[in-house]
Amino acid sequence: MVKKARGAQRREESLSRDRIIEASIEILDSRGEDGLTFRALAERLATGPGAIYWHIANKSDLLTAACDAIVARTLEACVAGATPQATIRALALGMFDAIDAHPWVGSALTDAPGHLPIVRIFERIGQQVRALGAAEDTHWAVASALLSYVLGVGGQNAANGQLARTRGLDRSDFLETMSTAWSQLDPDEYPFARSVAEQLRDHDDRMDFLAGIDLILKGIDAKR
Repeated sequence: MVKKARGAQRREESLSRDRIIEASIEILDSRGEDGLTFRALAERLATGPGAIYWHIANKSDLLTAACDAIVARTLEACVAGATPQATIRALALGMFDAIDAHPWVGSALTDAPGHLPIVRIFERIGQQVRALGAAEDTHWAVASALLSYVLGVGGQNAANGQLARTRGLDRSDFLETMSTAWSQLDPDEYPFARSVAEQLRDHDDRMDFLAGIDLILKGIDAKR
């Protein structure tokens, strides 16, 4: 009995928190948030759920930890630009691509307000807002606006991509159909939608995202 207990202890010690998080990311990427259960995680790690609970309290903590791992490595990989504006664009695009590659990250960030993954992003953005020379009493509003834009647009883009994959939709065909439908709307009730129908057909999500970042940055410059 003593030998068995010691063996179980060694297995728990070898099962690090980092291993659990990496396995969770693999499950989340392949099966989505619903597929991440402690049972599925235990099977992947060839251990018992109890060994996992030794490191992670519950699924919410596990999602936050997995999300934080993605955010941390994404921000670390972002190369600082020559100017604060360039750095903000790089950070924003890095997070946009990360959320697109890991669609569950968008909802995990939304469900973890005030926790470390959000704080990491907010801190990096805030440092650049300060470097821009924005008035100190506007730092919170400016950094919050940038953060909300990155998470909102990035999350929506990932959700759209996930929906397309789930339904087996081709992006070009889908946009072609939508563009045609918009062009046929009532001209008196939907004049604007009709006017941008052609742009809808050929738009680039990443370029549109960066255009929005640039609009915010221009607003900061104008305010300054």
